[in-house]
Amino acid sequence: MRTARASLGLASMAAVALAIGGCSGDGNATPNAGSSATAAPSQSADVGPADPAAASALADAAAKLGTTSFKVTVTNGPGLKLIGLMDAPHGVGTGTLTATGPNTEIQVKTLLVDKDLYVQVPGVTKAGTWTHLDVSRLPEGANVGLRPGQIDPANTAQLLSSTTDVQQVDPRNYKGTLDLTKAAGVAGVDQKMISTWGAQAQDVPFTAGLDEQGRLSAVTVQLPAVNGQQAQPLEVLYTDYGTTVDAQRPPASEITEAPDSLYTSLGG
Repeated sequence: MRTARASLGLASMAAVALAIGGCSGDGNATPNAGSSATAAPSQSADVGPADPAAASALADAAAKLGTTSFKVTVTNGPGLKLIGLMDAPHGVGTGTLTATGPNTEIQVKTLLVDKDLYVQVPGVTKAGTWTHLDVSRLPEGANVGLRPGQIDPANTAQLLSSTTDVQQVDPRNYKGTLDLTKAAGVAGVDQKMISTWGAQAQDVPFTAGLDEQGRLSAVTVQLPAVNGQQAQPLEVLYTDYGTTVDAQRPPASEITEAPDSLYTSLGG
């Protein structure tokens, strides 16, 4: 059976679902509605000297994610989309990961409550229940959308720590390059993927935008192509700051522990 051919590591859970369904998500899928392709500032190939003030402004914007609640929308090409509602101060969040193939669409739901992670995986989780994951058993780089201790599914704050240069384009937009060899496991980019990219991983263009209050609004990373496949950008939108996140621990009667086969499917 085939798995989802997505270059984003957080597709690992969707790959399990797609494998169960016997389909593959690829670039021929119909694009998701509300794509963020036009929401982020355009990337210029001309990147000049680094601007420490610009890097500091982006770092400050990313740090604000830990002080409030927000909606995050992550896409990697037309076949993969994650929508999450995060309440960082209270350590809760919900996520829906959608993998779209030529003939099917699979959704994996995620629920984060404090240090516990629950998922609903088609073909694994029984209807009306949640599957509890032992996070310590997840292999390195296996991001299932949400993760305890990580306030942002894209982990943009850590991603921006790998910048090799940052420039301010205008009062609210920035551009630069990333050295992804310094960010393995961030935003679903695992070490195996970085090794496949080779030297390209050290010079990856990105753009970022802020809202009127200096908070992150959009980040786009132009990931390199993998194995001759068309390159798909990693796009992250931050919206709905201050939103209410309804995330409660399921009743014990609705929780089952993840089977060993699920961890194996994720590479564990």
